[in-house]
Amino acid sequence: MKTILNVIWLVLSGFWLFLGYLAAGVLLCITIIGIPFGIAAFRIGIYALWPFGYTTVERRDAGAPSCIGNVLWLILAGWWLALGHIVTGLLLCVTIIGIPFGIANFKLIPVSLFPLGREIVSTDKPFASSGW
Repeated sequence: MKTILNVIWLVLSGFWLFLGYLAAGVLLCITIIGIPFGIAAFRIGIYALWPFGYTTVERRDAGAPSCIGNVLWLILAGWWLALGHIVTGLLLCVTIIGIPFGIANFKLIPVSLFPLGREIVSTDKPFASSGW
């Protein structure tokens, strides 16, 4: 079932969201300071491309640097990536078939706003990397 949802997601919104994250990652990787943010954009872009079957968990070892990085991310790229998720989610919620995909878009908003200090894991083992 996850594969079917991911294929439909890919056609309806995943590919376009992935292109947005790819563009953000390339722009952020132009400078040396932006490389960690660009890597985060690529990581989230792959998650936005194929989200069903995966989730995000907070990393317990993330500290103040990830908090500062999240503020910079929000200013540089996070707000317009989140806006893309909001617009796409609202458009998908217009139809009954699109409602689950719209909800999935809304679930990606927190990750698009504050990606640092989070890890993408399989839903089969959501607590495996966090030490639970």
